[in-house]
Amino acid sequence: MTAVSAVGEKKEVSGVLVMDKPAGMTSHDVVAAVRRLLHIKQIGHFGTLDPFATGVLPLSVGKATRFAQFYLKSRKAYEGVIRFGFATDTYDATGKPAAEAVACEISRGALEETFRAFTGRVMQTPPPFSAKRVAGTRAYKLARQHKPVSLAPVEVEIYALELLSFEQGQAHFAVECSGGTYVRSLAHDVGQKLGCPAHLASLRRKAVAEFTEPQAVTLEALDAAIREDKLAAKMVPLESLLPGCPELVVRGREEASVRHGHQFELAQALRSDRGQAPGRAPAFTLLKIMNPERRLIAIARHVSGSIYHPDLVLA
Repeated sequence: MTAVSAVGEKKEVSGVLVMDKPAGMTSHDVVAAVRRLLHIKQIGHFGTLDPFATGVLPLSVGKATRFAQFYLKSRKAYEGVIRFGFATDTYDATGKPAAEAVACEISRGALEETFRAFTGRVMQTPPPFSAKRVAGTRAYKLARQHKPVSLAPVEVEIYALELLSFEQGQAHFAVECSGGTYVRSLAHDVGQKLGCPAHLASLRRKAVAEFTEPQAVTLEALDAAIREDKLAAKMVPLESLLPGCPELVVRGREEASVRHGHQFELAQALRSDRGQAPGRAPAFTLLKIMNPERRLIAIARHVSGSIYHPDLVLA
């Protein structure tokens, strides 16, 4: 895709912008704002962030939008605050109190023990105000109409849940979790387990997969970079995506074959199980296919044995 530079030139733009989403904007609002700044329609995001939350929101631009399939279940990291004393209908600070506030006596030790109980694989019920569908209708639409919302619990994984501080009925915490985890539900469930109603008072996302807070730029900083013709410095290039994925350089006929989407056999010297007894080590699930100029031309997926198929081919 092409973007218009500050001097009016059209430039090919593909990669990921790690945005610092402000409170009060939806993820779609941020996408729309960046579309206007870049004059590019082909922009998406790797994981919705609630409007009241702030922090890391990776936006895929141009050809990078095709990488969304590889980030659907990405590991995410957050910091937030749980407020005890009353729950809300949205499970966060934007909702209406579900009942009158109550005084709760919670010790730090009890809270840390509860956090440990929520670490690992857990079944979690999404909040009524969520984008989950109930018989084809978004749950939040039913909740707004005060209609019953029945959502099935799903398995999520909490890799780490740490209490950073606890004072005046508010717990500052850090959590690392799998994609699909609702931190709002986590706050609500922690309160229920402790016997004290609670809700998520604030939330900031620190990381999504390899995209982290130090990389994040505000809309204002992005606007300035575009005006100064420094957009490239803010963009994560295609070649840097999926950093844990092994690379394979192809040339000549092999490169042409990959570009045409033909499956191929990985040479024995490059197999992940070389030097091991047969069946002792798994094959690479994905391979980044590079040309001799180290430009990414495809992502190949393991089929069977040493056979791979280029699932995503970049023109």
